[in-house]
Amino acid sequence: MSNEIVPVDPIFDEEPKPNKQPTISHGEEEESKGVTRSLTDGESSSSRSGRYVSEMFNSERLPPTLSSEIQRFLRVANMLEWKAPRVAYLCRFHAFEIAHNLDRNSTGRGVRQFKTLLLERLERDEEITKTTRQEQSDLRELKRVYDESRGYINQHAGAFDFENSHGEKLIDACIIASVLYEVLKTVTAGPQALADRDSIQAKSELFAYNILPLDHGGIQHAIMKFPEIKAAIAVVRNVRGLPSAQNFQKRGAFLDLFEFLQYSFGFQKENVANQREHLVLLLANVLVRQPQKQLSTLKLVDAAIDEQMRKFFKNYTNWCKFLGRKSSIRLPCVNQEAQQYKILYIGLYLLIWGEAANLRFMPECLCYIFHHMACELHGMLTGAVSMTTGDTVMPAYGGSRESFLSNVVTPIYRVIYEEAEKNKSGTADHSTWRNYDDLNEFFWSPDCFLIGWPMRLEHDFFCTQSPKKQKFKISRTAKEKRKVKGNEDEEQGLNDVTLEEIREPIWLGKSNFVEIRSFWQIFRSFDRMWSFFILSLQAMIIMACHDVGSPLQVLDAVIMEDIMSIFITSAMLKLIQAILDIIFTWKARNTMELSQKRRQVLRLAIAVIWTIVLPVYYARSRRKYTCYSAQYGSWLGEWCYSSFMVAVAIYLMTNAVDLVLFFVPAVSKYIEISHWCMCKTMLRWIQPRLYVGRGMQETQVSLFKYTFFWILVLSTKLVFSYSFEIKPLIAPTRQIMKIGVQIYDWHELFPKVRSNAGAIVAVWAPIIVVYFMDTQIWYSVYCTVCGGLYGILHHLGEIRTLGMLRSRFHSLPSAFKLCLIPPPSKKGQKSRTKSFFQNIFCKVSQSEALDQKFVLVWNQIISTFRSEDLISNREMDLMMIPTSGLFPGIIRWPIFLLANKFSTALSIARDFVGKDKKLFRKIRKDEYMYSALKECYVSVKSILEILIVGDLEKRVVFNIVNEIEGSIKESSFLQDFKMSELPALQVKFVELLELLVEGDKNQHDKVVEVLQDIFELVTNDMMANGHRVLDLLESSQETVHDMTASPRRVERQLFESAAGKTSIYFPLPDDGTLNEQIKRLHLLLTIKDKAMDIPANLDARRRISFFATSLFMDMPSAPEVRKMLSFSVITPHYMEDINFSMKELQSSKGQVSIIFYMQNIFPDEWKNFLERMGYQNLNELIDESKEEEIRNWASFRGQTLSRTVRGMMYYREALKLQALVEKPENKDILEDAIERNNPKLSAELDALADMKFTYVISCQMFGSQKSSGDPRAEDIKDLMRRYPALRVAYIEEKEEIVGDKPQKVYSSVLAKAVGNFDQVIYRIKLPGPPIIGEGKPENQNHAIIFTRGEALQTIDMNQDNYLEEALKVRNLLQEFLQNHGRRPPTILGLREHIFTGSVSSLAWFMSYQETSFVTIGQRLLANPLRVRFHYGHPDIFDRVFHITRGGISKASKTINLSEDVFAGRNLLLQILYADLLIIIALHLNIFEYRVGFNSTLRRGCITYHEYLQVGKGRDVGLNQISKFEAKVANGNSEQTLSRDIHRLGRQFDFFRMLSCYFTTIGFYFSSLISVIGIYVFLYGQLYLVLSGLQKALLLEARMQNIESLETALASQSFIQLGLLTGLPMVMEIGLEKGFLTALKDFVLMQLQLAAVFFTFSLGTKTHYYGRTIMHGGAKYMPTGRKVVVFHASFTENYRLYSRSHFVKGFELLLLLVVYDLFRRSYQSSMAYVLITYSVWFMTITWLFAPFLFNPSGFSWDKIVDDWKGWNKWIKEQGGIGIQQDKSWQSWWNDEQAHLRRSGYGARLFEILLSLRFFLYQYGLVYHLDISQQSKNFLVYVLSWVVILAVFLTVKAVNIGRQLFSANYHLMFRFFKAFLFLSCFAIVITLSIICELSLKDVIICCLAFLPTGWGLILVAQAVRPIIEKTGFWHFTEVLVQAYDYGMGSVLFAPVAILAWLPIISAFQTRFLFNQAFNRHLQIQPILAGKKKQT
Repeated sequence: MSNEIVPVDPIFDEEPKPNKQPTISHGEEEESKGVTRSLTDGESSSSRSGRYVSEMFNSERLPPTLSSEIQRFLRVANMLEWKAPRVAYLCRFHAFEIAHNLDRNSTGRGVRQFKTLLLERLERDEEITKTTRQEQSDLRELKRVYDESRGYINQHAGAFDFENSHGEKLIDACIIASVLYEVLKTVTAGPQALADRDSIQAKSELFAYNILPLDHGGIQHAIMKFPEIKAAIAVVRNVRGLPSAQNFQKRGAFLDLFEFLQYSFGFQKENVANQREHLVLLLANVLVRQPQKQLSTLKLVDAAIDEQMRKFFKNYTNWCKFLGRKSSIRLPCVNQEAQQYKILYIGLYLLIWGEAANLRFMPECLCYIFHHMACELHGMLTGAVSMTTGDTVMPAYGGSRESFLSNVVTPIYRVIYEEAEKNKSGTADHSTWRNYDDLNEFFWSPDCFLIGWPMRLEHDFFCTQSPKKQKFKISRTAKEKRKVKGNEDEEQGLNDVTLEEIREPIWLGKSNFVEIRSFWQIFRSFDRMWSFFILSLQAMIIMACHDVGSPLQVLDAVIMEDIMSIFITSAMLKLIQAILDIIFTWKARNTMELSQKRRQVLRLAIAVIWTIVLPVYYARSRRKYTCYSAQYGSWLGEWCYSSFMVAVAIYLMTNAVDLVLFFVPAVSKYIEISHWCMCKTMLRWIQPRLYVGRGMQETQVSLFKYTFFWILVLSTKLVFSYSFEIKPLIAPTRQIMKIGVQIYDWHELFPKVRSNAGAIVAVWAPIIVVYFMDTQIWYSVYCTVCGGLYGILHHLGEIRTLGMLRSRFHSLPSAFKLCLIPPPSKKGQKSRTKSFFQNIFCKVSQSEALDQKFVLVWNQIISTFRSEDLISNREMDLMMIPTSGLFPGIIRWPIFLLANKFSTALSIARDFVGKDKKLFRKIRKDEYMYSALKECYVSVKSILEILIVGDLEKRVVFNIVNEIEGSIKESSFLQDFKMSELPALQVKFVELLELLVEGDKNQHDKVVEVLQDIFELVTNDMMANGHRVLDLLESSQETVHDMTASPRRVERQLFESAAGKTSIYFPLPDDGTLNEQIKRLHLLLTIKDKAMDIPANLDARRRISFFATSLFMDMPSAPEVRKMLSFSVITPHYMEDINFSMKELQSSKGQVSIIFYMQNIFPDEWKNFLERMGYQNLNELIDESKEEEIRNWASFRGQTLSRTVRGMMYYREALKLQALVEKPENKDILEDAIERNNPKLSAELDALADMKFTYVISCQMFGSQKSSGDPRAEDIKDLMRRYPALRVAYIEEKEEIVGDKPQKVYSSVLAKAVGNFDQVIYRIKLPGPPIIGEGKPENQNHAIIFTRGEALQTIDMNQDNYLEEALKVRNLLQEFLQNHGRRPPTILGLREHIFTGSVSSLAWFMSYQETSFVTIGQRLLANPLRVRFHYGHPDIFDRVFHITRGGISKASKTINLSEDVFAGRNLLLQILYADLLIIIALHLNIFEYRVGFNSTLRRGCITYHEYLQVGKGRDVGLNQISKFEAKVANGNSEQTLSRDIHRLGRQFDFFRMLSCYFTTIGFYFSSLISVIGIYVFLYGQLYLVLSGLQKALLLEARMQNIESLETALASQSFIQLGLLTGLPMVMEIGLEKGFLTALKDFVLMQLQLAAVFFTFSLGTKTHYYGRTIMHGGAKYMPTGRKVVVFHASFTENYRLYSRSHFVKGFELLLLLVVYDLFRRSYQSSMAYVLITYSVWFMTITWLFAPFLFNPSGFSWDKIVDDWKGWNKWIKEQGGIGIQQDKSWQSWWNDEQAHLRRSGYGARLFEILLSLRFFLYQYGLVYHLDISQQSKNFLVYVLSWVVILAVFLTVKAVNIGRQLFSANYHLMFRFFKAFLFLSCFAIVITLSIICELSLKDVIICCLAFLPTGWGLILVAQAVRPIIEKTGFWHFTEVLVQAYDYGMGSVLFAPVAILAWLPIISAFQTRFLFNQAFNRHLQIQPILAGKKKQT
């Protein structure tokens, strides 16, 4: 725990230091001496006279080197400025003295300026503050203020928990007392003046805590009174039997076990305090859940501790077993001592983990450290004697201050840091540096124990530099000798290391795996899958060649033998795999075990043998069979075999074992995790021996489910491929091979190649591409079917609309009780689970329909809706359920359910003809109508009883009521009353209620009049027997008349007042319940049909519908809050928005202001906000200084941190609400708790919530923001003040002056709000800067030590939460206690709702695609496929499992680019199937988190649950979305290279491996090869057309009437399969919103160009995925999360999409144009359209989608501005410091960054790809008229001469411009004219002599433009070679010309369309259709016009 009270250090631990001797004397005679003058040795400038004016001194912006030491004094000075100015002066002087002593030379940053400013203030205040003191001396003045604070503490500290009114003052008093005590220590002779300092310390430290005030001053705190907390503290404080504290140089005894560990091993005090609280809370939460069977507390505690021991040390014990080491956890036999030992071991691990910093990413490294320290701990506890020294065993590094950090953590941290530096910000090759995984995996080998303990820093592990030359190399024998030594000596580092000890350390290199950039990684990781597809393809081709039509035909010997030739291919593939394994692990050879090396060599040798043996046997034994006749009648008949078949059988025997183990997963798991020598030997051949990836097998049932799923998928895929892809091409292929083409249209380079091999390749290549990716389509289809069935069975979407909600509302209370109310006992829980469905669907009895607990929770939810401005005050009244039970037996439903029910009932009764019973049955059918009538009747009676107080009037009303009830009882109501007058009676009652609500005394007579009207209406017009009531009235009046003596009596009318007596009580008493009753009755009588649409807000409807639906879904029973699992939420934050400032809200910056945008996007919520605030418009709010409320309202609708914090803090509110509901059943207690503030109950609820829930925001930059005065720091402080339970963790970068030089010191700091300041709770020093890998996971890692509980939820800062969802979190956490398959879950997956879907059409597309993924996709991944990893941030982790296994994220630079590595599936794939383009509208989106891989590899289990959801924001503009997609693709490409995906692909069984591939990187690779398929098809067609093959073959086919050949070549048939993959979205939306709505939305999406958007996204994904795999360069791309949808300039669009889309689009356009030009002579236009229409669609999409989806993209004003900006950008020179958005040159250089760091292989690959652009020139020049049909190769050579001439001409102009344009301008003009005339003359000459035509000119352009681009690509690839030559400058000029040309071509059609106004209107409509549907004002937003509020 921090030593600070608020931000002050303890004032009691240290004695005064000599260098802080006071300058103030005790004697009053020396008082005249100036305090400041004693420091400055000069005259004081404060001798001015005058009155003291108070002024605050800035205590927040301080130099980093001084802040933590002096800030507390300056803050207290500001607090005392008004009360005691002299004391404030003394505090500031003390701060100055400390600052001066810390940095005398003012070398720290900002120290000199600060000291100058403070000194000026001191000089100014020195004399004038003396006049304000109340005592004669400074000492007495200090003592007076100190005594006041101390007295206040003594008076109020004991009641702090219950008297909140004194809390803030008490905190201030403690702060002041602690600071003044330290000042007094300085200015007094000694501490004897303060006799009561101990009591002050205890009470002041009461507030310097996080959750538990563990010091004795906090014993009165509510949380400390929980018995489980007391028991846990008692366990931790059991110090009996520990070694003496004197052995560790400590005064006094140890307070607890953590203090013993601190002094033993040198842990930081703050770390000890943090982990002490951590363990106490963990034990308490586990203890309270223990079954109360045992009365002994000791046994309960033992059970809780044993449970924690199993969790914390499961990984450690597995590690020890894996390495063959004995565990260092050794327990004594005595139970009491064993309990103490266990706590010490857990505490030791937590302290190691808490101080390990970046080492937390290396779990086995922590195991290594714990292994040795636990051994030392055991030696100290048992008093063991060291065998070497003969002394008692003591820790190797001692227990001095920060010893563990300095000696253990820092050396290993330096290795991590230096290796990360070698990464060079992601540009270095992965093989040149070790990442976290490499360093951690070194501890998977027994060699790690050679490091020893104490660690030998000269060990190779600590070497980070690759040595130039090694003088010595340790021999294998020496290493083996070292291993032979005893384990104990080896572990203690006592080995005989004299042999070759003095040598240069060797850089160990990579461990077990090397991330090499190559597409071969995909084959290597999933070799079984690729082998299966390749062999299946070969087998199907063979079957198609044999015309196999039935499976039985395969049994024919000839066919079977040919099919079995696939095993030759299999042997070759295994040989390739063996070679790849050796190549890819070569750089990890230094750390590989010898057995693994032998295994690789042996596998290679065996693969070579089989690759030779199988072909030899096949060739020798082909068609040579040995046959046997089967039994008569057998379907086999005669069966034959050959020697090749026998060889194949032997070859397959190795796979037989794998097949058997696959069907028995339990045996397979046992073999993998067993440490038996036989099992280890068996596994060494199958797989490398790794610590992770073992024992991941699922249960037999799970195995059957996902196996069956994939058998269906693969069967469908193979049958389709055989029937529609392969078999139809066999006959055309044979025909192509028969036709002999002798004449080509170009110079054929390989004329001797027969069978038209080029044509066959062109036809088959696209088919092969489609074959290898169409499994993704069939997976999507079956995903839809299975996911839809699962959703239906689990009640998804049962309540989709308000109508369905109203019809099912009567069942909500029972469902609520069943799901969210804890059962009374376990017995009840069991029966409840069995009767779940019948309880839901049975009729709910009225007695339990509206349980008071349900009412309480429901009303709280509705109140939350109102506080969020989702509903208005009127809507809240209509939706609330009355809490007061005025009428027993009557169900008082919320009024929105009863809308129009009363009026409908009146209409029925008025027009009804028949008997009473029939009318009663008719009304009773509608339960809500019956309840409304009954409640209205009873309410009227109740109100009249209170209103009417006259005796006569009471009797009259009583008689009327008796008449009514008697008629109802006798079923004569319709005869006794006239129903036709009911509407008139309703009008009168409404009038009466309105008068009662108004309550105006002046309306008394009006009330009487209305009552009289009602009386007359009832008695005269309605009642058949009204005369009885009138007779009663007359008889009463006669009686009164007889008793009256006055002869002049005035007859009193009914309800009138007379003789001072009133007949009615008006106005009614001001009673809340009565007022509520009257308002409710008025609403019941007046509410109309509009209330049926309550709530009107769409988000409120969605939320309440989902909450109601979730109550009918299967979820675990809710435990009591006290017995639920505790959990934390952590949110990483960097520099994102926290709250919008007023300046941001009102600033437009050329666009609309945010507040204007918000008002128009959320008009109903803005109206509700104004209603809540009580103002009419924005200006009134600003005038009344309501800026803070405006900021909050706007921020809660953006993607801000404040929105996330508000949502997450609903967890706390929900827990407090549920704890309140669980209180005694007496409803009065619940009402009292709500209506009145019960301090004791409130404190208890807060304490319980603190014990169960913690929220930590990891604000990485908060420390620097505070010191720099960033407004965001104040926003974070405001969040802490608003939510006192919120904790903020940040990285403190502080400078310490060491040797007059500042050195940076880093700390992890946890802060909370106390009063108006932030208080540091813990400050844990770090070994160095913590952000050395990827920022986000490192940020989470430093803060994770401050989280608490058994579960941890990671929430991103663009997420939201809701109270109604938070109510279900304890149900969700119960999933951790249930087995899902073989094991309990370690990660719980949750669904997300995208709350940005209504902003624009693009946002709507993104919302729907994610909705389909997070539901249908993830539920299938979790069950049955069992491959769900961690997707997104709402998932909840088993916290203890993950903190002992590397944390919740991975942070290695680049390879973990996305700590949540994405494998997005939100695209529209376009795949060409020879003659078809398959459009895949795959509306899925996969977010993979590497920790999900890690959890699965370490035998974790990840599930998915749909009954709870959180909100999430997404990007809403095309550029933002594209940047996000690029980041996702980059992360996926790095994931493709990672060891995690490799191990999953290798270790999973075959079918689970398929699931892993197709739901992770396989999707991206399928996207890539689908685009490649388009190019393969088009280039194949280009080859056929330009070579003349297609023409020749088609003419031959027509001559011979061969239709199959013509079909294959002309591609006149097409199939659209891709639309099948749109099914997941339709299915999911259909489930949740209805299938009619889903179909309508799907059609609407297509009309809004969804296909364009998804096709465009495909280009983004494939470009970045492919480029990053080959060249690297993955980096985080911030999207900005902008609120306003803004216009992007043409320049910005070109920069972003030029290389990813525009260049590829132009290439496709060129292919299509050339193909069209040269096929016209022999192919119809319809055939061309059928072949290429989809490619045209994709081409146009890639070229123009950015402009279609650009708001105001066709506005003429914007077009003009864009053209000017484009020309300026393209011509601007680049250079150092010029950003790429300012200059084309800078952008172009940045665009090539990936090539500059590429290897030779990648550059060669780029050059080979570039060669395709030279095909145009080679083919087209032979089609020129000028070539005169010559096929000589010289024609092609001459074309290069022409290109060279053009280049030389351009170069000549460029040189001429440089030489002559300045001084010889006229000569330069003559030179250009000469060149122009020369070129013109050459063209004219060629046209006359050589017949050069206009067609030739066009074809030359089509030929030479691609050639120029190809030359550019080659030049870029070889840039290092030509960069210093003139060729590079020429390349740059050429590229600039190409870019300018492409930009102009793109700009022209956009500018032309901008002339047409209808285009702009159409664009706005399809971009913002959702907004138009909500009647929003989009045009003013786009126009940027501010509306007058």
